[in-house]
Amino acid sequence: MSAVREAVAAAARAVVLPTGIGKLTCSGYVPDAVTAPHFFCGEYGIDFDKGMRRSLDEVELTCRVLVGRGDDAAAQRILDALLAGGGPSSLKAAIEAARGAPGEYALGGLAHDLHVTRVQGYRWYEHAGANYVGAELIVRIIGEGDAP
Repeated sequence: MSAVREAVAAAARAVVLPTGIGKLTCSGYVPDAVTAPHFFCGEYGIDFDKGMRRSLDEVELTCRVLVGRGDDAAAQRILDALLAGGGPSSLKAAIEAARGAPGEYALGGLAHDLHVTRVQGYRWYEHAGANYVGAELIVRIIGEGDAP
């Protein structure tokens, strides 16, 4: 799962934020501190044996995006752009671009497929003693169950 989480974070780095916002920082793990805006992969659950003989496992990966709250309205506009279903600032579009072409494996061969299924938890978050406006993105990943 470490390689999968790093690959999801790498895909999220393709996001292009509006001019003057800076760059989205991304990590495949829960960081001690964030440089906002920041995307990271958090908790995950695995449903084993969705196919016979360990042929398929399904992962639900909870990712978070946190935006600084220097100006509440501006921070929420940035967050809204990141949570959009499409466009250059869309995390969904950036992550799903890592699905590969038809017939190819996702995440550079680490999974059969992935799909950003929903956004939830749009609210204020405290992380390492600082407050951010943020949300969670749920990413469904399927792949071979017998992979190391």
